[in-house]
Amino acid sequence: MKFIDEAKIRVEAGNGGNGCCSFLRLKFMPHGGPDGGDGGHGGSVFLLADEGINTLVDYRFARIHRAVHGEKGGTRNCSGKAGTDLELRVPVGTMVYDEDTDELIADLTENGQKACVAQGGQGGIGNTRFKSSVNRSPRKTIPGAPGEIRNLRLELKVLADVGLVGMPNAGKSTLIHALSAARPKVADYPFTTLYPNLGVVRVSRHRSFVMADIPGLIEGAAEGAGLGIRFLKHVSRTLLLLHLVDIAPPDESDPVENIKAITNELGKFSPELLAKERWLVLNKIDLLPPEEANALCDDIVKRLKWQGKVFKISGLTHEGTAELAQEAMRYLESGADKEE
Repeated sequence: MKFIDEAKIRVEAGNGGNGCCSFLRLKFMPHGGPDGGDGGHGGSVFLLADEGINTLVDYRFARIHRAVHGEKGGTRNCSGKAGTDLELRVPVGTMVYDEDTDELIADLTENGQKACVAQGGQGGIGNTRFKSSVNRSPRKTIPGAPGEIRNLRLELKVLADVGLVGMPNAGKSTLIHALSAARPKVADYPFTTLYPNLGVVRVSRHRSFVMADIPGLIEGAAEGAGLGIRFLKHVSRTLLLLHLVDIAPPDESDPVENIKAITNELGKFSPELLAKERWLVLNKIDLLPPEEANALCDDIVKRLKWQGKVFKISGLTHEGTAELAQEAMRYLESGADKEE
C-alpha cells in the first residue's frame, strides 16, 4: 500500500438536540404542567491509534468526517437520543495538529491510545426544568449547543528502533531488503525510495527490532530541498541511526563530503538528532578488491575523524550485514535495560 505520511481533514462534532417546550394534555387534565424533555448530547469525534494501520491514505480521499447530532427532546419528559460518537482509526505514531492554530492536540504513540479532537455539543434544556412555585407554566427552553468543528493536520512519524539515513543511492533499500522481509523498490537511480519503508529484522527467535528505510536526503534537506523535511521528521523517534555511505559513488563525489552534508542537515533540522547514537556503515565494499576497499574505508574514517562505531558491509552480497544486525540488537537491548 502506498505510504502516506500527512493528511488534512475536517472533523465536525454533532450538535446538541434542542430542548422541547410541551405541556401535558390529558382527557381529565386539560391544563397539565410542562413536560418538555431535554435534548440529547451531540456525538464527539475521537482518533484511535491502531497498530493494524500503517498509512494515512484513507484520509487523503475522505476529508470531512461528521459525528451524529443529538435528537431534540420530546413530550412527557422524554430526553432526546444522544448522538453516536465517531471513531477514526489512525496509525500508531500519528501526531494531530490544529491546522488553524498549529497547536499539537495529541501524539498517539501507543496502540489503543485515544484522543478527543472535537467535542459534541451539549444537549438543550426542556421547559420542565424551568417550572417553579412562581412560574407553573414556563415556555422557556434552551437550544442545543453546536458541536466543535476543527481543521486538523495528521502527521505520521514512523515508529522504528533503527533508522537508515544517507545520500540517495547509498544502498539503504538494499540493506533493509537483505536484513528483513521488507521488499522496497531497489534501482540504480537517485530517489528510488519515495516513502519510508519499515522492516522487522529478526536476529533470533525472540529477538527482533524494527528498521526504517528513510528516503535519501541531500544538502539543503532541512530547508525542504529534495524530499526535504518531509522525511527528516521520521528519524526523530528512532533509538539508533545508521549512516549509510557509498564508498565509491557513481558520480565520483567524495564520500567524506557526503557524510558531512547529511550530518549538517540532521543538525540543522534538530540538534537532538546529532545527540542520538549514530554508526557509520560503509557500504558497497563488493565493488572494489578487498585490499582497495579496506584502504578506502580506513581513509574515509581517518579523514572524517569518526569517533563512533564503523561497519564495512555489502548490502548486495550480505557481507557484514549479520554482524551489523547483531550489534544493533545488543545496543537496543542495553538501552532498554537502562530505561527500566
